[in-house]
Amino acid sequence: MDVRPLSPELAAPLEEFFRRVPDSDHNSFAEDVQRPGVVQSWLEQEGTHRACAVEGDRVVGYLAVLPLVGWSAHVGSLRVVVDPAARGQGVGRALARAGLLASLELGLTKTVVEVVVDAVPAIGMFEALGFEPEALLRDHVRDKSGELHDLVVLAHQVEGTWSAMATAGLEEALA
Repeated sequence: MDVRPLSPELAAPLEEFFRRVPDSDHNSFAEDVQRPGVVQSWLEQEGTHRACAVEGDRVVGYLAVLPLVGWSAHVGSLRVVVDPAARGQGVGRALARAGLLASLELGLTKTVVEVVVDAVPAIGMFEALGFEPEALLRDHVRDKSGELHDLVVLAHQVEGTWSAMATAGLEEALA
């Protein structure tokens, strides 16, 4: 499995991935990924980072680092979605790590991720990567059946963590 930046040759496989992802995961996307032309518009977008986890010619995961604006321009929103058939195989971890590196490249100092509280394995994965809970938003997510779920916001102080690792000579081991 490789993590590759979004490119024109990955557009069609990424669109196929979006068709395979269950409706319950569509809350993880910042945009309506089913709308025609969305992926193509990303190819022309600057200031963000999007990547795919690829096995052979099949996309099995998606990553986006979307910088916020205004007084939060130093913060990036991390979006990671993994094909259900590939979960538990390290795809999400590889994408999240790539997202943290991309956050640095974008000049961000903090990266946040929003996770439904019920997604215990995902929360554990992000915490193992250095994310810490910052907020709990009660009844913040309404699923397609109308049920409400709590949302946890986890944050990673990217710049400080990676600066310390670079000083210790550890950044190569985690890249």
